[in-house]
Amino acid sequence: MTKIKNVLISQPEPADISKSPYKSLVETHHLNLTFFKFFDIVGVEAKDFRKERIYLKDYTAVIFNSKNAINHYFRLAKELREEIPDSMKYFCASEAIALYLQNYILYRKRKIFFGKQTFADLIDVMYKHKDEKFLFPCSDEPQTETYKLLDKAKYKYTKACMYKSIPKDLKSLNVEKFDMVVVFTPIGVKALATSYPKLDTEKTMIAAFGASTHVALAEAGFKLTVPAPTRSAPSMTAAIEDFILGKVAEPVLIKKPAILKKATTKKTTTKQNKPIIANKAKYDELLENKRKKALEKKEEALRRKAEKERLLLETQKKEENQ
Repeated sequence: MTKIKNVLISQPEPADISKSPYKSLVETHHLNLTFFKFFDIVGVEAKDFRKERIYLKDYTAVIFNSKNAINHYFRLAKELREEIPDSMKYFCASEAIALYLQNYILYRKRKIFFGKQTFADLIDVMYKHKDEKFLFPCSDEPQTETYKLLDKAKYKYTKACMYKSIPKDLKSLNVEKFDMVVVFTPIGVKALATSYPKLDTEKTMIAAFGASTHVALAEAGFKLTVPAPTRSAPSMTAAIEDFILGKVAEPVLIKKPAILKKATTKKTTTKQNKPIIANKAKYDELLENKRKKALEKKEEALRRKAEKERLLLETQKKEENQ
């Protein structure tokens, strides 16, 4: 079992931690959790958004990947005096984001849709509405994996930058006193790297969620200790718990929409699917362990064969002596 005590979470503190995913880490593993969001959200001004010549009423559906996107979409609609039609459809990355829409509109199931857990799930939900003209309110932060999924599914969508992420100065936090820092976005990694470019990630370990966040860590020169999501640990809290319990880290799971799997079935039937691993060091380690096990198995087979031959010779000698 790995011992860690003080953990810094780069998110706002939950209103009630006993009802949050972090409950087990506090009550079962007795971790001291400190919550601090690593960046601020600043809305794009209406006058600047007008320059993009994006008109909200021109679209038949909206994709929401966060609550911030919802806030700034309706803020700009009000400031631009654009009336959103009642026929508008809303596609949300999770049920929690979908429920947040109640702050702005009457919740109706026939026009609000959401994925089970990941954005890949939402891609599948959107397939039945693929002819819609989608608007994607987003921040200025790159969302490479999200855009790739939308492009591969061939959905007609327009990116609309409605807010910006500004990294915070983390020096007042004294990040180096924590045993682990948990990050969820590339902008969070940027804030960490800007304030602590020489952070000792052997002493202060890093846990990170999502392939784009893992890439940002590698580019910053930081070692990733606890990656998520994986098959056994689909959430960040589950991955941290597995790490504490000493479980071997699995390959990072990058979920692919079912509709994209169907499109590539014919091409991949003759080849064995390889696991998608974002962490190259972990991948190399897995390959090395696989080679060692194969060698040990071969040596064991040879040992058994030699033992069998030895026993056979001893039996033959006994028979000859008799």
